[in-house]
Amino acid sequence: MYNVGIYVRLSDEDRYKRDKSDDSDSIANQKSMLLKYALNRNWNVVGIYSDDDWSGADRNRPQFNKLIQDCENGLINIVLCKTQARFSRDMEIIEKYLHDKFIEWRVRFISIVDNADTNVRENKKARQINGLINEWYLEDLSRDIRDSLQNKREDGLFLGSFAPYGYMKDPNDKNKLIIDLVAAEVVKEIYALYLSGLGYHKIATNLNNKGIPTPTNYKKENGSKFVCKKAKYKEKTKWSQDTIAKILQNEVYIGNLIQGKSTYVSYKNHKVISKPKEQWTYSYGTHEAIIDIETWRRVQEKKSKRTKPLKTTGEIYMLSCKVYCKECGAVFTRQLYTTKDGKTPYLKCKSRILASRDCINKESIRCDIIEKYILDEINKQLDNYYNLNELERNYKLQKAALDDETINKVKSYDEEKESLNEKIARKNDYYKKLYEDKLEGIITQEEFVMFRTKFSKEVEEYKKRLTIIEDELKNIKDKEEHINISESVFEKYRHIDKLSKDIVDEFVDVIKVGKVDHLNTRDIDIHLNIINLD
Repeated sequence: MYNVGIYVRLSDEDRYKRDKSDDSDSIANQKSMLLKYALNRNWNVVGIYSDDDWSGADRNRPQFNKLIQDCENGLINIVLCKTQARFSRDMEIIEKYLHDKFIEWRVRFISIVDNADTNVRENKKARQINGLINEWYLEDLSRDIRDSLQNKREDGLFLGSFAPYGYMKDPNDKNKLIIDLVAAEVVKEIYALYLSGLGYHKIATNLNNKGIPTPTNYKKENGSKFVCKKAKYKEKTKWSQDTIAKILQNEVYIGNLIQGKSTYVSYKNHKVISKPKEQWTYSYGTHEAIIDIETWRRVQEKKSKRTKPLKTTGEIYMLSCKVYCKECGAVFTRQLYTTKDGKTPYLKCKSRILASRDCINKESIRCDIIEKYILDEINKQLDNYYNLNELERNYKLQKAALDDETINKVKSYDEEKESLNEKIARKNDYYKKLYEDKLEGIITQEEFVMFRTKFSKEVEEYKKRLTIIEDELKNIKDKEEHINISESVFEKYRHIDKLSKDIVDEFVDVIKVGKVDHLNTRDIDIHLNIINLD
């Protein structure tokens, strides 16, 4: 008695190369053809094993693995498929089962279109060649799909399954992000709370106390199929420090997309691995920003100098990670000294506090003294700005950022970028033509691989050069933004009576304090975020 297991499979890899109207490889078509074949020979069909939307290289196909288990258990002695590729496109699997395990289990494999039959010893080489061709096809297809996705990323199209918190996919264009007005307000609040001096924990607590849904819960409440493996959907999740940190560092909120951070090991191994940062795809200004560039810059600067809040107030001291020793480079830390007037806050070089005490900058400095020094310097810059007429202001600001040489550089870089993109497009077109020639038999597989390797190396060099150009243009753009930031900060204030952390973050980059000399004086250098108008 022949006990037959019919195996059918279809996936996007098969649909990819077919006309949409061609249903010749559909699951229903395969079942009909195979059932007729078996019944015409009076074979007993034990079961039909169907894997729809599963790749032929995937070893985790549920029905495929059930079929293999039934073969091993002796329930099946014929495996029947339309083609060998339906069974597997993985050469290792073909060899393992068709030419090893099936022989051991006394199972016959038949595919009716390409005449594969393990009972016919003479067509073993044909089965092996088919296995190689199927694997090559899958490898080439995988490469085509990856290249297509990469081109979409480079064009600034959003390819994520779910929009980031604060955004939604445009109903008219799934590759474009539009602002979710409700969630966007929460994002703005998180940035504002952080700049006000609250840490990640306090921000999370604040949102939890208000009953604001977390990104996961918000998506669920709005009908999204988003799934978070760590989330416990039976109970409402709470805002965490990690969630706050991710929102505060995600460039999507200033209108940029960073994609392609991870990939699969290969088309056969779907384990996700991280890609090096230099291989990420950056696209700028792809959608409307929720956070303005000045707020973003201030948050990133503050994050880079993140410190613990004061125990007394739960807030971060306005000069935390702003003051450094001019002698040894160590940070000045805040200390409370007991005096006749009570406890007075001082700043002191951290090297002097540590056991080594090897820094020559021994003396501390009172917080109120250095705060006044900073306040006077900021007001001096404001006076300089408002004492200049408009023409003088514009001249000084522009001179500080862009000159004729830089403008010529931008023009040259833009021209080179256009040329490189044209070369890459031509190479991609030529590669597609080459692939078609291979399919039509005009060139051999070996010739195709040789040309493909050569083209890949050339395109990679073009892309490396493009990355360098983008970095240079970004540096120039940062200088231009520095002008706008300086002007907006100057226009925001006329005179400042009292310092706050927000004001310090806006105006001050770093302060360096020198040692006390024989005249009982010390150098205090203030490096500003704004353009110095002295």
